[in-house]
Amino acid sequence: MDPKNTEKGTISISFVEEALVCIRDRGLDADRLLRQAGISPELLGSPQARVSSTHYGQLWHGIAQMLDDEFFGMDSHRMKAGSFTLLCHSLIHSDTLERALRRAMRFLRVVLDDMAGELHCDGGVARIVLKDEQIEPKRAFAYGTYLLMLHGLACWLVGRRIPVLRADFRCPEPAFSGEWRILFSQEIGFDQPYSGISFPIDYLAMPNIQNERTMKEFLRSAPANFLVKYKNSTSLSAKIRRRLREMPPSAWPDFATLAQQFHASAATLRRRLDDEGQSYRSILDDLRRDLAITLLSDTQQGITEIAEALGFAEPSAFHRAFKKWTGARPGEYRCAVGGRQI
Repeated sequence: MDPKNTEKGTISISFVEEALVCIRDRGLDADRLLRQAGISPELLGSPQARVSSTHYGQLWHGIAQMLDDEFFGMDSHRMKAGSFTLLCHSLIHSDTLERALRRAMRFLRVVLDDMAGELHCDGGVARIVLKDEQIEPKRAFAYGTYLLMLHGLACWLVGRRIPVLRADFRCPEPAFSGEWRILFSQEIGFDQPYSGISFPIDYLAMPNIQNERTMKEFLRSAPANFLVKYKNSTSLSAKIRRRLREMPPSAWPDFATLAQQFHASAATLRRRLDDEGQSYRSILDDLRRDLAITLLSDTQQGITEIAEALGFAEPSAFHRAFKKWTGARPGEYRCAVGGRQI
């Protein structure tokens, strides 16, 4: 399989399970929704499985249409289908990120009954604080989905990933908390007084670089475009990913060569990636992981052949890397999704 034809990101099967809670609670056909989204229901039996962000986005849309609720039934008031589009229209002409975020939270306060976001500034840190008046906290997935929507919108508006300094959740820590660390920050707390995220305050003054034309393009691929670490198609890290997907992993350049290809010094390229909260090593690891999952799930290539295609010198090195990425060995993963180990 050609690397450039693989999906751009993956997300834990735990998030699929969380999204389907409202469907199962209503006795609706979850398997049909999964198949329509291109997700095998058998994957639910493998806790380490991952699905592409594109397929997860399709599931999001399927649930929204079935329930007429873009918030997965997690608020006492439905976020009716089309609300996210109207949200974008309500803030697209904001001149700064701060004004856009304040408008977004006002909009969501009208749409949702149980939660209300507030923007607080303290010293050099901006905080989005999510308050809910219920005695019992909601699921982490409810708080995380709200914060993902806001963070994804904010990143898109300013054209770069905004680094999250810390994320907090009012609820107890779920089994899949590692996913929130990937999506938000390694600095994360549970059983906190409020849910929220914090980021450097300087970003609030950044100009909104989007307009109604670019908004239409954004909405065509939302929410998949920000579900797994917001990816800006014009960012340096996205350009690097696109270049690497055009060649086999065995031909991926070292960092010094990559810098030459981008007509920059290694120090300059590293600094620019740091500014986006990325590193070359993390880009390579993510691409290899996603390609490995696609090859194991969608082809009958042997595991040794896959290891070689991914640029591993020895199959044992691939086994160790895949175990680190997913918690399962390649053969175990393939068997869990109904494939065959070769």
